[in-house]
Amino acid sequence: MDASAIASREAGLHKDLTRPQLIMIGLGGAIGTGLFMGSGVAIGYAGPGVILSYAIAAMAAVAIVFSLSEMAVMHPTAGSFGTYAEIYLNPWAGIVARYSYWMGQVIAVGAEAVAAGVYMTFYFPGTAVWMWSLGFAFALLYFNSRSVHNFGSIEYWFALIKVSAIVIFIIVGAATIFGLGTAPVGLHNLTGLPGGFMPHGFGGVWMAVILGILSFNGIEVIAVTSGEAKDPVRSIPAALRSMALRLFLFYILALTVVVTFVPWTETGATLVTQSPFVRIFAHSGIRHAAGIMNFVVLSAALSSMNTNVYLCSRMLFSLSRGGYAPLFLGRLGKNGTPIMAILVSGACILVAAGLSKLTPLAYNYLFGIALFDAMIVWIIILLSHLSFRRRHTLAELPVRTPGFPMVQIIGLLLLFAVLITMGLDTETWQISWLVGIPWLLMLSVVYFFLKARRARSAAALAGPMKIDAG
Repeated sequence: MDASAIASREAGLHKDLTRPQLIMIGLGGAIGTGLFMGSGVAIGYAGPGVILSYAIAAMAAVAIVFSLSEMAVMHPTAGSFGTYAEIYLNPWAGIVARYSYWMGQVIAVGAEAVAAGVYMTFYFPGTAVWMWSLGFAFALLYFNSRSVHNFGSIEYWFALIKVSAIVIFIIVGAATIFGLGTAPVGLHNLTGLPGGFMPHGFGGVWMAVILGILSFNGIEVIAVTSGEAKDPVRSIPAALRSMALRLFLFYILALTVVVTFVPWTETGATLVTQSPFVRIFAHSGIRHAAGIMNFVVLSAALSSMNTNVYLCSRMLFSLSRGGYAPLFLGRLGKNGTPIMAILVSGACILVAAGLSKLTPLAYNYLFGIALFDAMIVWIIILLSHLSFRRRHTLAELPVRTPGFPMVQIIGLLLLFAVLITMGLDTETWQISWLVGIPWLLMLSVVYFFLKARRARSAAALAGPMKIDAG
């Protein structure tokens, strides 16, 4: 597929996102409520060894950042990695990447909408969760339908709240651990508890790698914004590198503080029912720690919703402009936003939110698709980059990242190993395979149906032309 043709068909979006906005959008997409509230699951697998788990997961994330840096600068399009797959692999891979990513984000936003409603009941007990969820969903759909600069400004402040909370948490946690102003907690919890640093061995550390990779999922959002970024040649790679470094430091340092302060043996009893952030803030004497952290996790949920609505709409827009989705989804409003793609994605998000609240079993299957899709999209990105490098000389690349191809190969090996592990784990992760494979088969059927229809249309057009020529 010709790259210039794809760039032309996705034209019309306004290029109004600045570098600071891009960095915050990336952080906002990859730092969700899981770090604040759900870190206990990963710690339950690995104990203090969760630090090693996230360091391993970061290797795959770095491979994605490096690959996207080169391709996004060369091809700044809304379809991003979906269009890269279409250009450098085949149209089937392009459809799978975009529809899979769209579905994963729809499911994620639905879950975050319900979570945001639950967080609001902290301040307004007795109110209906669905009322808050619906209100937040409509508000963010409205903001996304405005100019892209408006979206970037809102996401900048949402993400800043999360980042500030993490920085303060790391500083306060380190002060508490080393006894700066309080009795020191010390480093006993890292190695002095039963089982030591890796209480469940490397097997436990490896299972936590799955959660680590899923936590980093979202860093690819900056590549999606490349079609609307000011000066993408300079801003995209700089934003990706800066965001990847900060994300790595935030996760590793924050989790180090958590497992040093809170004994991993209390994970089930403490981290699930009370955020470790709340516990450390309360221990340091900060008043209203629970209320403050509830506001932070609420902001985290809204930030994730805001970014994912953006991602959903751009994927549908790209699919429509490529002829793989209804044409009306590719229409742009006066302010340069794909308004119909936003509205359709919003309707699907509300359905996902309803399923997560009303029928948890059905939502478990949807969540399984999202897990499987996250791995598949990252694998497609790395495969696309390997093909990208084969087609371009180094002199043609505006940006060149180090470590090629070893970084990409290591990333692929990690992702395939994690995907296989998920398939073998019958207790928790195997559902991703049970629903992910049928999802891929369904997308394949859709692709070949569309391909056959295009061939018939082309033949029908060619027939009259031959008659006229005769």
